[in-house]
Amino acid sequence: MTSFFEGLTSLHQTYWAIALLASVALMIVFIMTFLGGEGDMDSDVSDFEADDGGVGFQFFTFKNFVAFLTMFGWTGVACLDNGMSNTSTAFFSALAGLVMMAITSALFFWIAKLADSGTLKMKNAIGLIGEVYLPIGANRSSMGKVQIAVQGSLRELSAMTDNNEIIPSGTLVKVLDVVSAEILLVKTIK
Repeated sequence: MTSFFEGLTSLHQTYWAIALLASVALMIVFIMTFLGGEGDMDSDVSDFEADDGGVGFQFFTFKNFVAFLTMFGWTGVACLDNGMSNTSTAFFSALAGLVMMAITSALFFWIAKLADSGTLKMKNAIGLIGEVYLPIGANRSSMGKVQIAVQGSLRELSAMTDNNEIIPSGTLVKVLDVVSAEILLVKTIK
């Protein structure tokens, strides 16, 4: 193996070193990602919730940098092996690395989109129709319960009303607003 490297130019050796080291790093990153052990390699969207549900498209991350170096190295090796000039090799290596970064960004973006936190967002209940499970007191005098399908599953949620009469069990109601983090404001459907 050393005789192989000794016969190469220093630029060719550099491309080989980048390709091999980055390939090992990329395999580790992929394995850790699929096993759920990515840790804090990227200080990205896992630290906050964005409007897109907490999963953002990020181009400059550690994973993408490793993907860039992997493709950059292997493309450089291939170009030099085929007798291309140093300038052409650098151009095609950089271009291939950028394409790989874009592909890797998209891949990890869509993988992250597959994850579902299961956290109920109460605002998603606004405008939905439900059925009173436990009677709701008039003019917000007492809380009751409604059964309502929110985010794809039937849930039992606390509710209040501004109606002047008690809303009995079995009555259909529409969610008007979210009073607090856990309580819906409902009205009867006529």
